[in-house]
Amino acid sequence: MALQVNGRQLLVCNCERTMEIDGDNLKAGLGGDGDLTVHAHLCRAQVETFGRALDTGEPLLVACTQEAPLFRELAEEKGVTDIAFTNIRERAGWSEARGAALPKMAALIAEAAQEVTPAGTAPVTSEGVCLVYGAGELAKEVAEQLAQRLSVSLLLSDAADVVPPSVVTVPIYKGRIVRAAGTLGSFEITVDGYAPAVPSSRDALDFVMERNGASSTCDLIFDMSGDTSLFPAGERRDGYFRVDPNHAVGIAKAMFEISDYVGAFEKPLYVTYNGDICAHARNEQVGCSNCLDNCPLSAISPDGDTVSIDPLVCGGCGNCSAVCPTGAVSYAYPARGDLIGRCQTLLGTYYAAGGRNAVLLVHDQRHGDGLIGAMARYGRGLPANVLPLPLYSVNTLGHDALLSMLAAGAQQIVVLTPPDRTDELPALETQAALANTFMSGLGHGDAPRVSLLTEQDPDAVEAALYGLTPLNGLAPLAFTAVGGKREIARTVLGKLNAEAPGPQEVLELPEGAPYGRIQIDTGGCTLCLACVSCCPVDALADNPERPQVRFTEAACVQCGLCRTTCPENVISLEPRFDFTNAALTPQVLNEAEPFECVRCGKPFGVKASVERVIAELEGKHWMFQSKAQSELIRMCDECRVIAVSERGGDPFAEGERPRIRTTDDYIAAEAKAREAGKTPDDFLN
Repeated sequence: MALQVNGRQLLVCNCERTMEIDGDNLKAGLGGDGDLTVHAHLCRAQVETFGRALDTGEPLLVACTQEAPLFRELAEEKGVTDIAFTNIRERAGWSEARGAALPKMAALIAEAAQEVTPAGTAPVTSEGVCLVYGAGELAKEVAEQLAQRLSVSLLLSDAADVVPPSVVTVPIYKGRIVRAAGTLGSFEITVDGYAPAVPSSRDALDFVMERNGASSTCDLIFDMSGDTSLFPAGERRDGYFRVDPNHAVGIAKAMFEISDYVGAFEKPLYVTYNGDICAHARNEQVGCSNCLDNCPLSAISPDGDTVSIDPLVCGGCGNCSAVCPTGAVSYAYPARGDLIGRCQTLLGTYYAAGGRNAVLLVHDQRHGDGLIGAMARYGRGLPANVLPLPLYSVNTLGHDALLSMLAAGAQQIVVLTPPDRTDELPALETQAALANTFMSGLGHGDAPRVSLLTEQDPDAVEAALYGLTPLNGLAPLAFTAVGGKREIARTVLGKLNAEAPGPQEVLELPEGAPYGRIQIDTGGCTLCLACVSCCPVDALADNPERPQVRFTEAACVQCGLCRTTCPENVISLEPRFDFTNAALTPQVLNEAEPFECVRCGKPFGVKASVERVIAELEGKHWMFQSKAQSELIRMCDECRVIAVSERGGDPFAEGERPRIRTTDDYIAAEAKAREAGKTPDDFLN
């Protein structure tokens, strides 16, 4: 029976012996049962072996990505769809480490065999309605070429050198786009100076009926105007192609690509959102705005006390998930639990196979794969202890994920970031700094465990990785990534603290950290409980039995809503992390003696506040001149209503109901009237 890795039959090839792979040691490192044959030419001379593996009907894992298209084609011919791939060549085997990279090969194979929860998708439809926006004759030529594949309209930002066409293949207008919104399949634009071209234009284009504020919709925008991008981070807006009008190759490439944007598409839903635990605002007071401040595409907007995320605009950078203090925004590509599980498998297998001093190289797949491939082909390749972990976006890494990677056994984490997106790094830099603060505070030294490497040159990346200074080892810790962001972070921090060189009870954190406590100046606090009503995470609570403010530190996200809402301005924030169980237990921040109702004895308010009100009103206000009137202040809400009703003048009291007249009343009235010589009516009233 062939070796199975997490239920997948494994196929390994040493790529015509360009890699040193000891099959027995690799099998031992993977810890599975079954036979493992290391092939030399699986994609060509030994392709029949792959065919026999397909015939078993088992899910497959092929340790090769270069020939993945060929393997998929062969699998489709036999109706097999469950096949996964991993690259052990550029990422491990093609390096100066050679056979010493075998523990990393085992780790990469085991990690690739892990099942992850797929992200949801949203349907997007494009009918191919395309707007070409640009200047001059070049824009007209591009529009005419694209019209062979798309339904094109041309909007000229400058029509100075445009020759009127003898045959109109695209509608031509002039104007300037002053507003643009939407995404692939649903763009909306507003144009000033809008005017259609006159069909009778002879030597130069003429336009009529110019106006401002014209609006239109389209599925695609080909922007070659050379002006500022119509959208923030426009290169990541689906359906929006912005090119340099002076770059012929770029124009040709964009024209080729945009022609395929017709039909139905499935867009990944990169993030999930739970407004119930969002700390954005309460009662029109803004607390946390981290996601709004760090979204490069402006896909997030305020929505009352919460926020709204446009899934069709979202580009999947993950900044919002990284900086969200509550976990209301959570990345789903992959989900937090799946990411941590992959890291645990990767690092656990690496150490079980004999690896040491693991360094995790986390990189954007788009950016990192090319650099790693260049190092493998033309340089020294990755060091044997550097384990690459590709993600769709590294910006999704919050301190919870980074600390989980360290707890899983990574001695260091190097996050390789693309130089063309440095404007998106502040969120990641903040999260890395917070993770380093925790590690240094727990006695792991001042050298950062998490570092960012923003580089495009493979030689520079290679030099940086080989130049890393080994740090003191961190033993892999066993934990399960269960719960939300804060629950996972507290679990991991508890594990790290228990095994730390310098364990702490309370660790001070930098300003803006999502952990901490609040302090109340009790001298100025009136126990109005406004802070309790506005807390979005229930870190603050009252006591129904007596005037009291209670606080659970583990729940506090330091959003500052309590401080903003407090009418007395007596609340301050203190960022810190309490490792003790006290953080999980409600603590009393302020309390006072209750005032007891003089009628029923029920406590109903703060004694000092009620007595202060009595002193201000009794005998001084026209409504409280008498003793009976001032006693109302000393009563609870129920007794106060009863007392007012008993004293008369109750505005809700009904008048006395008149007695009903009967037949006997009328007979008696007639008798009396006869005796007295009067009318019966005189005796009925």
